[in-house]
Amino acid sequence: MTARTHLQRAIGLLAAVVVISLLVGSLLGQPILLGYVATGSMEPTMAAGDGFIAVPSAVSGDVEVGDVVVYDARELHDGGLTTHRVVDETEEGYVTAGDANPFTDQDGDEPPVSDAQIVATALQVNGEVVTIPHLGTVVMTAQDVVGTVYEDVSSILGLTTTVDSDGIGAMFVAVGIAMFGFGILLDRFGPAGRQTTRSRRRENVVGFWVALGLVLLVLVTFATAAMVIPSGTTEYGIVSTDSPTDDPQVLAPGESAELTRTIDNAGYVPVVVVYETGSETAAVDPSWQTVGVRSTAEATVSLTAPHETGQYTRHVEEHRYLAVLPPSLLVSLHAIHPLAAIAAVNAVVVGGVVVLVIALFGTADFRLRSAGDHVSLSKRLERKLRKWL
Repeated sequence: MTARTHLQRAIGLLAAVVVISLLVGSLLGQPILLGYVATGSMEPTMAAGDGFIAVPSAVSGDVEVGDVVVYDARELHDGGLTTHRVVDETEEGYVTAGDANPFTDQDGDEPPVSDAQIVATALQVNGEVVTIPHLGTVVMTAQDVVGTVYEDVSSILGLTTTVDSDGIGAMFVAVGIAMFGFGILLDRFGPAGRQTTRSRRRENVVGFWVALGLVLLVLVTFATAAMVIPSGTTEYGIVSTDSPTDDPQVLAPGESAELTRTIDNAGYVPVVVVYETGSETAAVDPSWQTVGVRSTAEATVSLTAPHETGQYTRHVEEHRYLAVLPPSLLVSLHAIHPLAAIAAVNAVVVGGVVVLVIALFGTADFRLRSAGDHVSLSKRLERKLRKWL
């Protein structure tokens, strides 16, 4: 294989990573590896339409003043994602602002930003954000083109539904899948080119490690989804007032109240649930617990009203891990980093499946046998019936 071929494959792989990152980010509503700014609020750091490398909050570490973060705003942009710089940190959260803005987001209606709201941090090298010029312009132009085409087709067909950014992202994925399928069909049934090299591929044989790798990919994907998707952050509002009520979340300054939190495990594997609050005025008892197969459990959330009157928000983060390791070990790994616990669970899943498959099937390649084209359909059905009966 020549150096040119290696370079072409590397470029193709990089392009695929870029496209997949943008598509998945569009569908999930948060940047995955890549993000972009749509306005000029971050000039001169990033111009409108510039892209940047987005480091997910799960691996970016603690947020510090000076970091450029992507957070899920409450009021700005109708509650959408906002990319601004952290300019200060208070007890209530982070103060953010666009580099081009003479005021902070919190000077308006946006409350202080909590860690739970931050979905990613822009990669910085020597204090400078790593930007990708015009990446966002290309993406937004493609979205506009798809939106225009959709509206034209809708008017012709008489459709009344509208398309949003999530719908456009889904359409991109659908088009990509269709193109991929068309490519496979063209390669399989299209006009054959002249074969200049001898193929070493064995017909109807699937390599053992290829098959095992595909199985592991599916299992690890489902295992990770089972841990990540049910996890999340719950908001608890507190009103600190001189006129408290019977509502446990409307309290006198310094007063505490308790709420019951129910945890449901609808899966067939026990899970270890770890809670984090990030605030001294909120706590969960127990701080972690094991929930059995298809069962529920309860935890107590304690909220304390600040001494200053006003409305406040407290967050309880919930992290779930499949209990394939001792719960105390998973909690210790979580304390290092949530990804450490997820990686340990996936390692156990991979190791267990590899041992089981090798024990049952060995390491020989799988041969897929099929009847020849000369055997009639009726004869094949007759053979099947004999085998079953």
